[in-house]
Amino acid sequence: MTKQEAKRRVQKLKKVIKHHRYLYHVLDKHEISDAALDSLKKELFDLEQEFPSLVTADSPTQRVGGKPLAKFKKVKHPQPMLSFNDAFSEEDMRDWLERITKLLTDKEKKEIDFYCELKIDGLAIELIYEEGVLRTGSTRGDGKIGEDITQNLKTVEAIPLSADDAVVRGEVFIPKKVFEKFKKEYANPRNLAAGSVRQLDPKITASRQLDSFIYDIIDNTGYHQEKHSKLKKLGFKTNPHNKYCKDLSEVFKFHKHVFKIREKLPYEIDGIVVIVNSSKLFDKLGTVGKAPRGAIAYKFPAMQVTTVIEDIRVQVGRTGALTPVAHLKPVRVGGVIVARATLHNEDEIKRLGVKIGDTVVIERAGDVIPDIVKVLPGLRNGKEKEFKMPKHCPICGGVVVKSEGVVSRCSNKKCFAQRKEFFNHFVSKQAFDIDGLGPKVIDQLIGKGLISDPADLFNLKKEELISLERFAIKSATNFIEAVSGKKEISLPRFIYALSIRNVGEETALDLIKYFGSLRRIKEASLSELENIQDVGPVVAQSIYSWFREKKNLDYLEKLEKVGVKITKYESKKDKNFIGKTFVLTGGLESMTRDEAKQKIRDLGGDISTSVSKETNYVIAGSDPGSKYDKALKLGVKILTEKEFIKLI
Repeated sequence: MTKQEAKRRVQKLKKVIKHHRYLYHVLDKHEISDAALDSLKKELFDLEQEFPSLVTADSPTQRVGGKPLAKFKKVKHPQPMLSFNDAFSEEDMRDWLERITKLLTDKEKKEIDFYCELKIDGLAIELIYEEGVLRTGSTRGDGKIGEDITQNLKTVEAIPLSADDAVVRGEVFIPKKVFEKFKKEYANPRNLAAGSVRQLDPKITASRQLDSFIYDIIDNTGYHQEKHSKLKKLGFKTNPHNKYCKDLSEVFKFHKHVFKIREKLPYEIDGIVVIVNSSKLFDKLGTVGKAPRGAIAYKFPAMQVTTVIEDIRVQVGRTGALTPVAHLKPVRVGGVIVARATLHNEDEIKRLGVKIGDTVVIERAGDVIPDIVKVLPGLRNGKEKEFKMPKHCPICGGVVVKSEGVVSRCSNKKCFAQRKEFFNHFVSKQAFDIDGLGPKVIDQLIGKGLISDPADLFNLKKEELISLERFAIKSATNFIEAVSGKKEISLPRFIYALSIRNVGEETALDLIKYFGSLRRIKEASLSELENIQDVGPVVAQSIYSWFREKKNLDYLEKLEKVGVKITKYESKKDKNFIGKTFVLTGGLESMTRDEAKQKIRDLGGDISTSVSKETNYVIAGSDPGSKYDKALKLGVKILTEKEFIKLI
């Protein structure tokens, strides 16, 4: 970037930042999140650092001047190491307080106050000191039994090697500066911290420069606040930002304060932990599942930042659908480097008003691929370009046609991109779930002419695989065994694996619930298909047409001949799920989202990808997104992961 270009960009940045500062401080309004605004300020700061002569007095940046182990042993914790349920809003916190106070007397309710700690993105540990020295350091594990990582924890300077006899708990974490050296290898600081303390060679752990805060001591101290004072006196490093709060209103103020300073902290945090201060009341409240009732993790909202769209390119899916994908100037969002964001379709591009070269607000809330939520037209410089959907497929040159109103598709059914995605879909976890069959292997198999459709996968010979790159006798043998072991599949997964246009997991399940067998689906009339709830005319036509094409019927017969066996689908209905619609948002710890969806379906529930008044439950994992906010607005019941597990 030339100095003249930088000057124009700086002027526009200052103008936009000033506009949003006025909205926030004067009008108490938000058009973009604090995180997105911070991202703009960071860009301005970086430009001023690169071109110091552009710094002016009115700039927003100038407001304030041993031996390696063979394996880890297991360690039983003296008391269970619990995890926390999550809250994402002030309303959630009020609901939590209401729930726990029902278990207390009127006098005890008046005694409730809180101690708040920063929720650091690290790894929970337990330290046991006996006879004045550190005897055992361990991970949380499953809460009852962890792994002995004593030698590794001794390399952490913040952890004392000697102290009064005690059992203490805390967190080890990677400082942001240290993480910068490893960010190409690890997705986020927590992963690096976990990987570092589980090194069999303590020398490697020592090189990672881990840090630590201790936040609890297992004893009869009367108040949690006093525990922190005691820990400090005993020589443990405690977090200076932790704070006593007399009521929820102070908790809310503290939460907002910490959210504002989080980017300036030398470590990553994702919220605060709010704890009932009185140990007596905390113990009386007990636990629910693996979480204490007397404490809760009050998480921050979804992370948002700004970046620039450097290009928009088109991907071709298994049904020929063309999806525009924004290629972004790489930016860190919630501990992950993001370089792409889906734009869904041409209509979505028009709705957002996106141009190549635009500065945009992106949000990553639990999902791997982020969303573009807003364009900032005030930062345009006149060089931005309109995007137009291609008239010909970028892979095979086939004619692109519009179908179902908004979807652009390649009309060439022999398109290589479609064939490749067709195979990827067939072997995916939601379908046949065949491990070891990634895109590169599929490319080779198609390119060598070894497979023409997925049924051919079950006829592959070891000798054929050995001729491929990265395959030896052992890996080829393992591959053949893995594929052979996947010949049995439930009917809903089989229907989904067929790649019928517009038929996803939910529609596949609806078909099975209505017809009960593959034969009845094949023979169904168009009117019968349209009678199924949530199957409209377009989807019905797709299904009806698919089962009347000879090549598809031949494909089904071929799958049967190679030994694919469809098992009977049995649903364990539950009154809490039958007829209920669930929406998932954010990441789950105890299971994948696909596993959660399958459990809901098995119990008779339905899955939706969007929140509406008809939604019965929203299951909120870590870093929930706009679906969570919409559920709050509509008054839809929100379940934490722990509550969902209890329900199933």
